[in-house]
Amino acid sequence: MDDLLNILREVHPEVDFAQCRALVDDGVLDSMDIVTLVAEISSRFDVEIPAGELVPENFNSADAIWRMIERLDEA
Repeated sequence: MDDLLNILREVHPEVDFAQCRALVDDGVLDSMDIVTLVAEISSRFDVEIPAGELVPENFNSADAIWRMIERLDEA
């Protein structure tokens, strides 16, 4: 999870990702941020994120992103 938080802080250092629960819904993360995150997550965690996983629910919080990574890592 620390690696994920580091990735998120690289994208938006001003955001408290440990607390924010509406990253997409509140417009903190936009589509370009998601593309950047997908590339970094795929590289760092060696997981493939299919298009069907690119939904707001999977990117609204660090916890949601982490659960997606764990789920995809098990597949």
